[in-house]
Amino acid sequence: CYDATGYGPIFEEEPLDIVYTKESPDRLISMNCRARANPAPTYRWRRDNWEIKLMELPNEHYSLVGGNLIINNPEEKKHAGTYVCVAKNVYGTVISKEAKVKFGCEYCGEGNRPPHSYYTGNLYISKVEASDAGNYSCYVFNPQIGKGVYSKFIPLISTEESEYKADLVVKFPDTTAMLNYNVTLECFALGNPAPHIVWRKIGATDLPASAQVSMSGALLHLYNVQYEDSAGYECEAINQKWQDWHQAWLYVEAAPEWAVTINNTQKDVGSEHTMSCVANGKPGPYIRWLKDGYSYGKGELKFSSLTFEDSGMYQCIAENYWGIIYASAELRVIACAPTFELNPVKKYLLGANNGRVVIECKPRAAPRPRFTWTKGKEVLFNNSRISIMFDGSLEILNATRNDEGVYTCLAENDRGKANSTGTLTITEATQITVAPEDTQVMVGEEVHLQCQASFDPSLDITFIWSLDFRVIDFYLEWKHYERIMVGGIDSGELKIMNVQLRHEGRYTCTAQTVVDNVTASADLKIKGLPAPPGGVRVEEIRDTSVKLVWNRGADHGSPILGYTIQTRDFYALTEVDWRDASTSPTALDRMSVMADVVDLYPWMEYEFRVYATNEFGDGEASIPSMKIKTWDAVPVVAPTNVGGYGGKDGELIITWTPVQPQYFYGKKFGYVVAFKPHDDVDWWYETISDPETRRYVHRDASFRVKSNDFQVREFQVKVKTFNSKGDGPYSLSTTIYYPRDVPSESPTDVYSRPVSSHEALVWWIPVMDTGTGLQQYIDGYQVKYWRKYDDTEPGANRIFVPASMNQTRLENMLPDSHYLIEVRAYNGAGVGPPSEHCEMFTKRAPPSVAPQMWRYISYSGKWLYVWWHHISYDWFGNESFPLYYKVMFRKTGYITGPIYMTGWHFIDFPMPQVGDYELEVRGRYEGGDGPIRKIRLQGHVNLWVNLKSIFLNSMII
Repeated sequence: CYDATGYGPIFEEEPLDIVYTKESPDRLISMNCRARANPAPTYRWRRDNWEIKLMELPNEHYSLVGGNLIINNPEEKKHAGTYVCVAKNVYGTVISKEAKVKFGCEYCGEGNRPPHSYYTGNLYISKVEASDAGNYSCYVFNPQIGKGVYSKFIPLISTEESEYKADLVVKFPDTTAMLNYNVTLECFALGNPAPHIVWRKIGATDLPASAQVSMSGALLHLYNVQYEDSAGYECEAINQKWQDWHQAWLYVEAAPEWAVTINNTQKDVGSEHTMSCVANGKPGPYIRWLKDGYSYGKGELKFSSLTFEDSGMYQCIAENYWGIIYASAELRVIACAPTFELNPVKKYLLGANNGRVVIECKPRAAPRPRFTWTKGKEVLFNNSRISIMFDGSLEILNATRNDEGVYTCLAENDRGKANSTGTLTITEATQITVAPEDTQVMVGEEVHLQCQASFDPSLDITFIWSLDFRVIDFYLEWKHYERIMVGGIDSGELKIMNVQLRHEGRYTCTAQTVVDNVTASADLKIKGLPAPPGGVRVEEIRDTSVKLVWNRGADHGSPILGYTIQTRDFYALTEVDWRDASTSPTALDRMSVMADVVDLYPWMEYEFRVYATNEFGDGEASIPSMKIKTWDAVPVVAPTNVGGYGGKDGELIITWTPVQPQYFYGKKFGYVVAFKPHDDVDWWYETISDPETRRYVHRDASFRVKSNDFQVREFQVKVKTFNSKGDGPYSLSTTIYYPRDVPSESPTDVYSRPVSSHEALVWWIPVMDTGTGLQQYIDGYQVKYWRKYDDTEPGANRIFVPASMNQTRLENMLPDSHYLIEVRAYNGAGVGPPSEHCEMFTKRAPPSVAPQMWRYISYSGKWLYVWWHHISYDWFGNESFPLYYKVMFRKTGYITGPIYMTGWHFIDFPMPQVGDYELEVRGRYEGGDGPIRKIRLQGHVNLWVNLKSIFLNSMII
């Protein structure tokens, strides 16, 4: 009963599966086993449920080192099998997990193939090309023995092949994956052209979020597989000749995992006891029990009257097809006479007048003792005010001074008896004299909640404040909560500063002494922005709209005026990129709990949130809804900027700006390119399956410019979109030209002007035909610029400008430098002659240092004085002339426009009561903006800024 130090065996190391090879240099197998116990355990081993006689009979193969089993010169017929380690001491016996010993070899023939080998080493090539010809060898590696072997070389000869249909030659079977593990499904197709493989999850619009496709579509990887990933999966191989598909099922199962396990337990002899354990897994695990290493039943163990023979080590075992787990615990059945040695009755006891007093009596005893209480020499019996509780404690209701005295608890069972004594003193009860009152305030205000109490003068009192049953931590929440101290003593009053919506709720004051406590509560209502709506969910999905439903949130003392719905689609740039949605009805009033969100993109992933508005402004948005995808639809947007040009040797290049992904409206999105010579009737068509393609090149020798063509040959082109639902509209037809030769004329009157030390603008007159006066056919202009004395023309910067423009901006230039500028026209045949060189000088650079700045904040905290020195100008130096100063004054995180300072100024800035602010000053020079000088400050009520400049060298900057 009193032995608290001894305990049964607990495994710290258990044996593991081993594959032994004849080539092993050690010629032995070591299986580890170590258990913690007091007293130290002894060890035995079993093979295939037969005990290995390690002690009784000497054995040339087996030996025991500590708890480890050593097998010398192992033989497959004698030593292959399933082993368990058995650890035992006086408190019981436990057995370890099973460990298998297998015998392997460096190379095993066909007859030794494992029975569950799902993967082959076959190599497939979807479309054999000439570069694939050669000799191939397969390398097989066994990681368990750390060795591998090469096959004989297999020659591959490439021959010319015509186009043939897609044919799936590798098809993944019905597959079982383990929960939280990764699985790979494989499909591979032959075909010419090489097929494209598409994966789908049957019954779902998308693959699981963890899915990843690799190896040009051949492999579908599912990471961290969950039960919801269990479904049918389909792979489809597509080329221009045919499409082939395959379906199979993925099952998700799991090895056993404990949900409820067993613990060491000490119970009285003769008492009832139940031992149970619960394991999760798929298939559902089978539960069985061991006691001291031997089978002891299944399911739940129930003991109606424990005996000493029930003591021992119990093991709960849960197993299914995928694994087995063990849980161990000791059940100790005890019996002993009562003793108060470890837990006597408290020597001095206090109770409150008219309160409830409980005097505990908790001796250590087994079986449970009978309890008797006395006050002085008077034996106490149960009545309306005094009762002896089941655990032996004495309860006194409505205690008075008459209940003071010496109390003794007597405990007795069949093993013996013992008693313990304590003295009870009754004190004055604690009472709330001033209770907090219900209060309503505005956000940002300050509120005081009163709490005062009377108590016994011989005791100390403590006031504890809680909000909705959560105790307020004044140390961590000092910005909003403060105790009011009077003469260094807690007065009980609570001050709440800068009240926020989260501070609303029921405040409870607890006045507590070591004897009793009393509470009083009050509700604090806060008027402010409305709370976020809840339960936002999509109930109906269409192609361009959904039905959204939500629950109203609290109005926080001000009636809700309306609701706003926001959306975030798959292509949102950031987590906070939410946009107001169009709805039906357009205006959502205070009673709205549902609406249709309209004007959505088909085949787009969306999530939604809702916020309410009252007289104080917009409230916090709701938690976003689950992500959904709208239904697909026929595309309605055509490609833009359709154009092109003729190249060399009959090449016709057609270009366009691809449609943005949000306008795909469905899967299998692509383009149809239509073109024809200007005078022909029939169009030529080409299908483009890549939605990101932006050009198509068609080669036809007949497209070359003929001798009877004047300057160019004209072609009509147009492009339309399509997806799995149908075809979209064509773009407007555009005329493109196949030029006969490069442009023969150069641009004229090239003129440039510097903008800063790093930029310039350049203009020119477009190229005209000298005979007709019409603009020659060109695709655009090439602008080159380089430093006259420091750079070479081949290394010049180049900018390409569309033919519709005759000006551009030159960037990344060096300050105070002499530049040459040249302009040429170009088309598909090449670049025309250069213009005359235009010469220009960039401006000098601005100073490299920021203005020196000082500040002064007035005593009241309502004025900020700022002044600075401007950067002095050297007429003969290499820095540009100053023009003015730019001043930016803003609240941190909010952008405001600059103020341009050219003299004395007095400026006021309306600001919130509290906040962090930034003030920036920088010079503006002929060569551009100079460096910034920045300061940060803490804002106050009606903070004003007085900005002053200083006269230097008789100039006001």
